[in-house]
Amino acid sequence: MLFDSHRYWLRNAHVPPSLIVSGTKWTNKKSSGDSLLAVDLEIVDGTIASIVAAGTCSTYNDPSVDLKGSMVWACFVDMHTHLDKGHIWNRAPNSDGTFNTALTTVKADAAKNWDENDVYRRMEFGLKCSYAHGTKAIRTHIDSFGEQGDIGFRVFKALRDRWAEKLILQAVSLVTLDYFLTPEGEKLADLVADVGGVLGGVAYMNPDIDAQLDRVFALAQERKLNLDFHTDENDDPGSITLRRVAEAAIRHKFKGKIVCGHCCSLAVQEEAEATKTIRLVKKAGVGVVSLPMCNLYLQGRTAGQTPRWRGVTLLHEIKQQGVSVAIASDNCRDPFFAFGDHDALEVFNLSVRIAHLDRPYTDWANAITLTPSDLMGLPQVGRIGAGLPADLVLFKARSYSELLSRSQHDRIVLRDGKSIDTTLPDYAELDDLFHSSQ
Repeated sequence: MLFDSHRYWLRNAHVPPSLIVSGTKWTNKKSSGDSLLAVDLEIVDGTIASIVAAGTCSTYNDPSVDLKGSMVWACFVDMHTHLDKGHIWNRAPNSDGTFNTALTTVKADAAKNWDENDVYRRMEFGLKCSYAHGTKAIRTHIDSFGEQGDIGFRVFKALRDRWAEKLILQAVSLVTLDYFLTPEGEKLADLVADVGGVLGGVAYMNPDIDAQLDRVFALAQERKLNLDFHTDENDDPGSITLRRVAEAAIRHKFKGKIVCGHCCSLAVQEEAEATKTIRLVKKAGVGVVSLPMCNLYLQGRTAGQTPRWRGVTLLHEIKQQGVSVAIASDNCRDPFFAFGDHDALEVFNLSVRIAHLDRPYTDWANAITLTPSDLMGLPQVGRIGAGLPADLVLFKARSYSELLSRSQHDRIVLRDGKSIDTTLPDYAELDDLFHSSQ
């Protein structure tokens, strides 16, 4: 089989230019209105040995496959997930689809069912899906109050070890920020440091928000941890926790990486207020990760009414100010989002529709590849370049229109230049978890 060869060529590939980090100069070919580079990639011993403009190599003595203009992407990076919540929908559906019901439903299910076996199996099911779809790196938030944090991080460590040769995994603590003002919060920070994780939590507007943030930043600085917050996951114009995080980062002169997820309320604020926040975010060096699928599901939901807004943050405006912007899958088949399959291409596909990331597409492909990789501190992941691992996703689609019009379930995923088994796990693997909880 070609992909088992020591050395081979992928010829006539169409690649989004922003994914290529090689210094080679290219002749840009356009396909169906998309600015895609037509290139040949040489793979040697699992590494991209060279990239040349399509058809310009003097000879192709090694085995090769003519992709006939099919698109090639770097493997995906999914930097905001909740693997410990995933796939509980069968036993814990959200009765009205609202955010508050999602919170109470998950809390009840966790109290009843989330032992190590349950969490391990559901998290690994999510990893199997992600890997088969073409993801290389994942960051997951772990519900971390009390004993649940101990369970979640033990499971995470076990899965990180088990999957080390296939996936890069990062974990983030998830509690409300008031938790860090307690002795238990300091113990949680120590637990996060012990596993080499990221300190994180949910920020809500309250009279103590600045004191809470100051404590989180202090704990992170003492332990040399990066930070990851849930901010402004609502449609309240008065919710400005994203701004408060940026101000705290500036106040503390924080040198680590900071990411804020959701940031939905920016979209319902006056333009001047939103712009003020975005500029502070840029000054503070905060990255933003948007979760369009989950926010579309929860935000603006009222029984018997059509939602009036999409729940997505100001992706274009944030990016135009030079802020790093990623998109990610968030929850999957749980009370916060009833659907999903851990497929970053699905995230990109729906995000294009929800947030108009086309006309032109420019470098939005980076939002599920190179940009989250940088925010996670993974300089060799999510990009294509000579000397980098041949971790690639090959689609039959030759253009964005074709890519986003069909499911692409027939994609080929290469890891270190070799094709992997892209068979997805059967939902029946988890059936006994639901039967035993009835």
